[in-house]
Order: sequence, then structure tokens, then C-alpha cells
Amino acid sequence: MTAATRFLRMALGRAASRLSIALAAAVLCAGVGPVALAAYPEKPITLIVAYGAGGSTDVTARMLAPYIERYLGGGRIVVLNRPGAGGEIGFATIADAVPDGYTIGFINTPNLVTIPIERQARYGLDRLDPLVNIVDDPGVMTVRADSPFRSVADVVENAKANPDTLTVGSTGVGSDDHLAMLLLARQAGAKLIHVPFPGSAENYRAMLGQHIKVCDQNLGEGLRGIAAGDPVRMLGVMSRSRWDMAPDLPTFQEQGYAIEMVSMRGIGAPKGLPPEIRRTLIEAITKAAMDPEFQAKARETFQPLRIVGPDAFAAELTQLDREFRNLWAAMPWK
Repeated sequence: MTAATRFLRMALGRAASRLSIALAAAVLCAGVGPVALAAYPEKPITLIVAYGAGGSTDVTARMLAPYIERYLGGGRIVVLNRPGAGGEIGFATIADAVPDGYTIGFINTPNLVTIPIERQARYGLDRLDPLVNIVDDPGVMTVRADSPFRSVADVVENAKANPDTLTVGSTGVGSDDHLAMLLLARQAGAKLIHVPFPGSAENYRAMLGQHIKVCDQNLGEGLRGIAAGDPVRMLGVMSRSRWDMAPDLPTFQEQGYAIEMVSMRGIGAPKGLPPEIRRTLIEAITKAAMDPEFQAKARETFQPLRIVGPDAFAAELTQLDREFRNLWAAMPWK
């Protein structure tokens, strides 16, 4: 064998070895790739509701969930109610979850921001990531249809004439319902007896059953009750102007009381989501909320929608936190 032949065989051997290594690496990468780049979501996503079944947040969550599934490409959403402590149990469940995109949940104002102000809470705003706000539901004051009260002034007059007897239900200490009651009592110089409930459904049923005289709730809840034929009457809405869903319902401002109280209900997640999963969730939730079919159903069930993206949502929560801290300094509500 000539020197030239030996050199050629050695060169070919080295090339074949390098090719084998490259092929092996390609095969290895092909085996690992699908695991490393698995599509999200691979398993059901839990959507926490911090209030009981049948309440406004629960209604919104169960109506919205199928549309989120649609825009996630088929990923399943499981709604889980974790009521109690004015929403703290549910909010803490979200904050404590592993930030992997498989636990998200509704975060409700003002409870979300008032609870850490009034007590040592199991969560904080800094541990939650606001993704998309869905609903902006103003407060209303509701009574039974056979109640003698036909205006907010009637409630105030009765409370003044009968001290320590007029009971007003809410969804808990520091809730929008409770704070609205305190603001009314302060502005009117009347004493109202606060009766907290674990959720809006329980509050509403107590009023229907005549266990309380007045139910402070949200507009959507009151309108759904009226549409269902419940014997109830709303006395005023706590928004800046009359709502198009109830054009004949006067505002508190029109009746002489400067009270605006709105409950934001949006979806949040534990802080620290992987950026790509966060983007996927925001996009799917936004598309779900903007879906014409969902929006039609929301209107049919009297849910006042206001879709707000993550940055604006977070900014509003920060602003509310400042406002309620100022209110606490002037008028502690606990």
C-alpha cells in the first residue's frame, strides 16, 4: 500500500467518525426536543374563585372558562371555589401556587387591596400578577319589593329614627359593599348595622329571607335577580353616571350622596410566570373576553364588562391601594 493510499484511508476514517458523532447528536436532540419544547398547556388549568358558587365572580368564571379553553387551543379550565375570609383564602391560594401557568384565578377589588391594609394577610399585591381585568361592576343598594324603602334617603331616615336596628348585608369586612355602607353612614350621620356574609349569593338570600333589611351588592347581581322574577327593588347605583343596563336607576350622587364604589373582577396569577406562558395566558384571556359570543352572554347575564390589559390593570390596583390606605387612615373600617 502506497503512502498516498494509507493517507486517503485515514482521512476517510476520520470523516466517517465525525459524521457518526453528528448523526448521534442529531438523534439525541430529536429525542429531547419535544420534551423541552412541550406545548402549553399539557394539563388542566385551575381557575380559582375566591367566593362561593352562584355569586357574580363564579358566574363570570364559569361563563368565560370555555372561551379561554378555545383560545388556548383546547387546554381545559377547571373552576375551583375557595371562599372565605372576604376573599383572602382564594387570593392566597393564587399567590401561593407554583408560577407555572397551571393555577390562575379571579382577583376582586376592593377586597384584594383592603384585606392587607386592615390585617396581616396571607398574601400581598407584590405576590400577584394581574393579567386581564374582565368586569367593572358598580355597587347598588337592594331591598325586597315589599320594603317601605324606595330611595336611599328612606334608608337613612329609617336608620336615624330607629338607631341600631337597620341591618345591611355585605360580602365581608373591607368589601365594596361594606365600604359603601360606611361611607353612606358617615355622610348621612346615621348608624347602620353591618352583617357580613361569605359571598354575594348568601348576602342576597338573607335579604330575600328577611334576615337583613338591605343588601349592598353589585349591579349585575341585582339585575339578574330582577330578571329571574325575584321580589326585589334597587334603590340606587354607586357609579358616576347611570348605567345603560338600568337607565331608570338613579345614582347615589343624584340622591345627594357622593359615593362611587365599583368592583373590578379580573384574572391574575402568582408572580413569576415564565414570559412565554404569561404571554400565552394574556392573549387567550383577552381573546376570550373580546369574543362576540361571550360578550353577548355577558350582557344577557348583566355583567358590565371592561377589558383592561396587564399594565393598566396593575396600575389601577396600585392606585386603589393608595386610595384605600388614605381612607383607612381617615376612617378605619374594622
